[in-house]
Amino acid sequence: MAFQEIKLYQVGTFVAGNRLLDPEQRSVQARMGRSNSLTSGHRACQGCGEALGARYVLDAAMRATDGKMIAANSTGCLEVFSTPYPESSWQVPWLHSLFGNGPAVASGMAAALKAQGREDIRVVAQAGDGGTVDIGFGTLSGMFERNDDVLFVCYDNQGYMNTGVQRSGATPPAARTANTKPVGGTTGNVFGQGKNLPQIAMAHEIPYVATATVAELRDLEHKVERAMEFRGARYLHVYVPCPLGWGAAPADTIRLARLVKETGIFPVFEAEHGVVTEVSRIRHQVPVEDYLRPQRRYAHLFGDPPRRDLIDRIQAGADRNIARFGLLDDPDTSDLPGARP
Repeated sequence: MAFQEIKLYQVGTFVAGNRLLDPEQRSVQARMGRSNSLTSGHRACQGCGEALGARYVLDAAMRATDGKMIAANSTGCLEVFSTPYPESSWQVPWLHSLFGNGPAVASGMAAALKAQGREDIRVVAQAGDGGTVDIGFGTLSGMFERNDDVLFVCYDNQGYMNTGVQRSGATPPAARTANTKPVGGTTGNVFGQGKNLPQIAMAHEIPYVATATVAELRDLEHKVERAMEFRGARYLHVYVPCPLGWGAAPADTIRLARLVKETGIFPVFEAEHGVVTEVSRIRHQVPVEDYLRPQRRYAHLFGDPPRRDLIDRIQAGADRNIARFGLLDDPDTSDLPGARP
């Protein structure tokens, strides 16, 4: 299950307020000493999942490194809304790279620090899904292959959002974007394409790979801190809803992040050296329609008549994830992909 240091129970919610916890058990965001890595004044859209995810990731990394961290940032939504020249919302050492060379720049920063004997300073690189699965894919694979001492974080909003909502290699099947080709008589991304970056990262057998969503922020903080315990290449893939590009209500950001896991569409797990070690199990399984209907990018699936054939294919994909990762099974992880016998 998702990391939860302490279990509290409240009716109608999955979370409990930090006010009920001892100060040492509270989240990074609830502590007076938080770094506010991404502070107020940025220009993210209302309900932006990426801004929320980036704030939690970098604040957790700052705490894990005692403030000794440098961030590299590929071009993308996060860079665009946080640093409109000459302004910046970053309160950490932060370097903007090109769209495709963020991993290479981060590798260079780590190498330079090593040459200077400053291995106490850690490097975190971050990008959207376009800068990760498409344009920066080659340099990222090289970073993995060399096992460079970098934590790379992908904020996955499933498309090129700040340039007009174009398809990326992370856009899911049947989702509508500005340039997806027709599926039958309707608009939507084709099935059978795209890249599963967490599993590609696992194939490199790097020290640590994890997925997370902005619906489980303590789990996200835990995975950042866990990643910083390793040396070498690490990869964190964070699911971040985009109200603008997905045609969803800004108030539904956390709801969608919760539903994508509860349907099985987005497995949440951790892996070490290519072996899955933990999965976050589904608490209340729901059909994929519950996740698809609130998003206008899937509106063509629910016309008159609805595209039951495409909805069933999406459900089949979610069911495969549930079976592959054991998302409904008991805590025994012996049958997980890559698990040791």
